[in-house]
Amino acid sequence: MKALVFTAAGQVDYREVPEPVAGPGEVLVDVRVAGVCGSDVHGVHSPGFRVPPLVLGHELAGEVGSRRVAVNPLLTCGRCAACGTGSSFLCAERALIGVHRPGGLAPRIAVPADSLVDLGAGTSWRAASAVEPTANVVHALRIAGSDLSPRARVAVLGAGAIGLLTLQLLRRRGVEDVTVVDLAETRRREAVRLGARATDLQGTYDVTIDAAGTAATRSGALSHLRPGGLSVWIGLASAEAGFDATDLVRQGKRVSGCFAYSREDFRAAVAEVDHLDLTWVDLLPMTDCAEEFRELLAGRSSRLKAVFRTDSVPEDGDA
Repeated sequence: MKALVFTAAGQVDYREVPEPVAGPGEVLVDVRVAGVCGSDVHGVHSPGFRVPPLVLGHELAGEVGSRRVAVNPLLTCGRCAACGTGSSFLCAERALIGVHRPGGLAPRIAVPADSLVDLGAGTSWRAASAVEPTANVVHALRIAGSDLSPRARVAVLGAGAIGLLTLQLLRRRGVEDVTVVDLAETRRREAVRLGARATDLQGTYDVTIDAAGTAATRSGALSHLRPGGLSVWIGLASAEAGFDATDLVRQGKRVSGCFAYSREDFRAAVAEVDHLDLTWVDLLPMTDCAEEFRELLAGRSSRLKAVFRTDSVPEDGDA
């Protein structure tokens, strides 16, 4: 079978790989959709956790027989204190499908059986492709908790997939005053269409959510945060901090990192995706994945989100 393989720093190839074999406690999933995450692009640019050769893809959904499922790519030990208290995303032995083991940008994949979460009866493949990134947002908003009252002023920095999903989930939770900022005009326009009140930072906010993860966005997320406010950081684009630590201390501002999700967050995301506007997601044939990934690596792609479908999924992904 052919799959998208990370072959060397800055290089990917759509090439033949061995058929997966299910080990003990595993099942074979026939992949139907698999997305490309910004972290995949950064990881191929600067290898670290991802070691080539590696089949990419941690945002995936498919079928096991007649069962339609999303695949939770976060693998944990299930024995440690973090796992026992519902914080499996902090498991010291955590690993990710598509990062530490072969991923879903392929026709088939072997995964642990307990990684499968059933999709809703009416969930389209387009919606299924958004479960994993939506789970990240569910986790971030759970961290924000009571700071997200309907009257809260919220700013989202970055209008990629995570930013646009964050905007929609905030609006679904009754938060009306949401500003979404991004350098790209096309992304700013999409944010306005989806309900953002503004696209530039104005004054201070009760909550800021960094969905990009650069030194500039971290700085903006804190400098525009009110005293005592909360900033939740999801983005991982850069290791640079970029913020004024003395302002953080003097103004009593709070920062929380947000990595991945709990099993409960993932199941909640399955229920959320049916209610989201995902018309900004582009579904492309799996055979186009290497070409599109190279465009992303080169910074030439203007797509807001690329998801690849296998042959059994219609072009619109609405089946």
